[in-house]
Amino acid sequence: MNSIELQVQGLTEEEIRKGCIAGNRNCQEILYKTFSPRMFGICLRYANDYHSAEDILQEGFIKVFNHIDKYKGSGSFEGWLKRIFINTAIEQYRKAQNHSHHLEIEKVSLPNQTETTFENLKAQDLLKMVQQLSPGYRNVFNLYVIEGYPHKEIAKMLDISEGTSKSQLARARSILQKMIETLNQ
Repeated sequence: MNSIELQVQGLTEEEIRKGCIAGNRNCQEILYKTFSPRMFGICLRYANDYHSAEDILQEGFIKVFNHIDKYKGSGSFEGWLKRIFINTAIEQYRKAQNHSHHLEIEKVSLPNQTETTFENLKAQDLLKMVQQLSPGYRNVFNLYVIEGYPHKEIAKMLDISEGTSKSQLARARSILQKMIETLNQ
């Protein structure tokens, strides 16, 4: 937890977690207010729209409060939270997923990719572009590029083949590149 934010509240990270385990609403509110903006950013990257991101955020915090006693202190608490929200977003994707849109990398033809200028691109513009990707492309892009997961782990998480993960990343990059080129023109 951000110790500066908690110091304002006069509580340590451990006190907040213990309070949440005990069902203390004040501690839950502090935890929510401290982390909801960052976790919402994660939800937005995976969601189709703002309202879906809100649903993922709410479901993620329910999981956090129900399982906070399972955090064992290894690694950062924020990293533990982040993993819950990523997994929650992936679960939402799996519920709505349709495997018929997946192609093996060998079956995908990609245009030649050229370097693109990102100087005029704002983070908010890129987020909007990523949200326009189909859910499969968006999830693989986020997991690989933003979160740093390898294709093998992405394939397990999304219940797809490693080749499909690679092809969806390549297509996502190609689509984003075209969007950026259009924006730059």
